[in-house]
Amino acid sequence: MSAVALPTALLEPHLFSLAGEERLTCDRAEVLRYLGHSGQAIDADLMARIDAVIDEVERTARPRGVWMMAAVDAQALTGGGEPCIRLTGTSIELEGRDIYRHLKDARWCAVLACTLGLEHERRLRARGVGSPLEATVFDAASSAAIEAAVERMDRHIRKLAQSAGLSCNWRFSCGYGDCPLAAQGGILAALDTGRRLGLTLTPSGLMLPSKSVTAMIGVFEGAPRSADAPARCDLCRQKAACSFRARGVTC
Repeated sequence: MSAVALPTALLEPHLFSLAGEERLTCDRAEVLRYLGHSGQAIDADLMARIDAVIDEVERTARPRGVWMMAAVDAQALTGGGEPCIRLTGTSIELEGRDIYRHLKDARWCAVLACTLGLEHERRLRARGVGSPLEATVFDAASSAAIEAAVERMDRHIRKLAQSAGLSCNWRFSCGYGDCPLAAQGGILAALDTGRRLGLTLTPSGLMLPSKSVTAMIGVFEGAPRSADAPARCDLCRQKAACSFRARGVTC
């Protein structure tokens, strides 16, 4: 395959944040879904309390993110001789059949990280010593808020790729299918999230702040040639015990 020069706008790490007084909008249906709602009636007083907490999250959440583009090496092998994906010029190595299928035909990969930050983490923890209802709603609204922020980053990356005549498949995160969570260490290191976002890993491998997301998007010359539609239930290791599927919905 001949070398293709990426536009300058796609070459360097890019930071993401909200502009000025801009605020996130949490999807109410998503918040209710995180709360386990499956169509039950909600009285006006309870809905007002839920809306007040969601509004607080929307007013105070200040997400920050970073993303970069790297060439995909799909010829790499793990120490055990299994195919894996390496992102050229980074320490990122992605093992597992599912992420391999997702990226093996991509020319590049857009890698992103986004977090609601330590100040939001403090608010989240403070809620835990107050009203159980408000604490639960705050947590659910925070989950919806970080997803809304990542979706904005996703749309921005796709717009830039499209302007360069490129296309993208859906975003894939560590933990989907058999892609190990341990791969997040390389992603955070490559994106320098500790310095740029205050986003690190705990000794147990969890991200801190907890309301944080990393993801990878395959970038193609022409149309995506594999994994161009998400099938997260088929990939997910929690499929058998999923509380969402038990209610007839998906995450």
